[in-house]
Amino acid sequence: MSNIDYIDDRILRVLAAEGRISNLALAERVGLSASACLRRVAALEKSGVIRGYRAVLSPEKTGIGFVAYVTVGLGVHTKESQLAFERVITRAPEVKECHNITGNVEYLLRIEVTDLAAYKEFHTEVLGTLPQVSAITSYVVMGSPKDDRA
Repeated sequence: MSNIDYIDDRILRVLAAEGRISNLALAERVGLSASACLRRVAALEKSGVIRGYRAVLSPEKTGIGFVAYVTVGLGVHTKESQLAFERVITRAPEVKECHNITGNVEYLLRIEVTDLAAYKEFHTEVLGTLPQVSAITSYVVMGSPKDDRA
């Protein structure tokens, strides 16, 4: 589905903000009948525009007290080196996001752990042991005035 019209766009905006909204309430918000709204949502899901729904967890309630964005530079710029790095990172529970980026480093990671000690352990025992890694820069999150990730 490549043609997202005005109604689909409205549906997507509401679902992005309120993923648990009932179909009836969603239909009312976007000006459709319940059955027409359900058909559109099903089509958006089937086409892959909507990839899934998830819960937004409270960091405080789940024990996450430390968040950092980390840039990682690789010393060797081959496909094999990237794949080896990605294999390790995808298995690391501390890594909530991993993005291959442009610029002077190859990756941007979002790390969530309990505290600074846990981050130091991840930094030393995971990132610091990977032979592909040549540079690590950490950016500690001090606050998030806007965070639309869900």
